[in-house]
Amino acid sequence: MAPTAPLSPTSPLPSTAPLPSAASGAPSAPAAVKILIAGGFGVGKTTLVGSVSEVAPLRTEEYLTRASVGVDDLSGVDSKDTTTVALDFGRITVNPDLVVYLFGTPGQERFWFMWNDLVNGALGGIVIADTRRLETSFASIDFFESRGIPFVVAINCFHGQNTRTLDEIRAALDLDPQVPMLLGDVRERAFGRDLLLALVDHLMDLAAVRAEPLG
Repeated sequence: MAPTAPLSPTSPLPSTAPLPSAASGAPSAPAAVKILIAGGFGVGKTTLVGSVSEVAPLRTEEYLTRASVGVDDLSGVDSKDTTTVALDFGRITVNPDLVVYLFGTPGQERFWFMWNDLVNGALGGIVIADTRRLETSFASIDFFESRGIPFVVAINCFHGQNTRTLDEIRAALDLDPQVPMLLGDVRERAFGRDLLLALVDHLMDLAAVRAEPLG
């Protein structure tokens, strides 16, 4: 079989039609994997979902209005004029047997109640951090840690700028040593791919540790 060409934002949607079951001849639906994209307000969650999704992502963005003054902290993101009020949704078809669904969580505190529903069935997560406002990612990290959900951290280097080392960022976020961290620009599809692969590797490492016999 000829190799499949890599997807691009303009590539036609690959077929996800159910495959025949070898045992019964009945169609079988592809396995689904759910991954959450979390982080503070304005760190790049919507951008990351859009950069890696094979289809136009579902977005629930609304324009910021005077009602958000004093509620949404625009420090460091003064040019931001929209915000996610529910979720972002994207999809990646790995092959006809496996589909990855991406759910971007809302960043503002007043929408955090939705996280409890979005987390159901999630295999893992990606927390996006902005080095200019690391404190905005604390809640997402605490959320995943308290529920035992594995995650990786994406350090979004806006315009390629970063003034801190990985060790400094890890210490500031109080991350466990085994939590992977990657530096990059969430607007770039290749960085989104690297984040997803790092999460898969992290999940496999954790599974291997759990499988080790005690003694």
